[in-house]
Amino acid sequence: MGEIRIRQAVIDDAAAMADLLNAIIAKGGTTAHRTPFDIDRMIAEYVAPPRLIACHVAERDGAILGFQSLEWSDPDWAGANPRPADWALVATFVAIEGQGSGIGRRLFEATRQAARAAGVVMIDATIRRENAGGLAYYSRQGFVDYWSDDTVIAKSRAP
Repeated sequence: MGEIRIRQAVIDDAAAMADLLNAIIAKGGTTAHRTPFDIDRMIAEYVAPPRLIACHVAERDGAILGFQSLEWSDPDWAGANPRPADWALVATFVAIEGQGSGIGRRLFEATRQAARAAGVVMIDATIRRENAGGLAYYSRQGFVDYWSDDTVIAKSRAP
């Protein structure tokens, strides 16, 4: 079995990324996403959204094991918990069979470097309350709670 490699996501990764996320959605309880992704939606929301800073994938022997996307906060966000324009939002997805194996940690190392290079002041991770694994993962990466409501807990940390 080959080494895990972290690299920038490319358009050709979108199908495998969608399959990975769709398996997580189907399992339930660990993502806010409820609707399965197709290739176009994966590209639009994670691989190449308008405010993208970076999207990294973890791969081994050509198989996508996880991905992490970082994008600038939306200055026009009218929903709960608006973030300053110099904040970025992170989203992390690791294949069910790879969770707890250090893939997320390795992805975050690359994301932190990209955030620093882009001038991000703070990274936000907003996680559903029932996602105990996600809450623990971000806490292990140094994120601290700063806002919550009935459904989510928002955590932040400097890059």
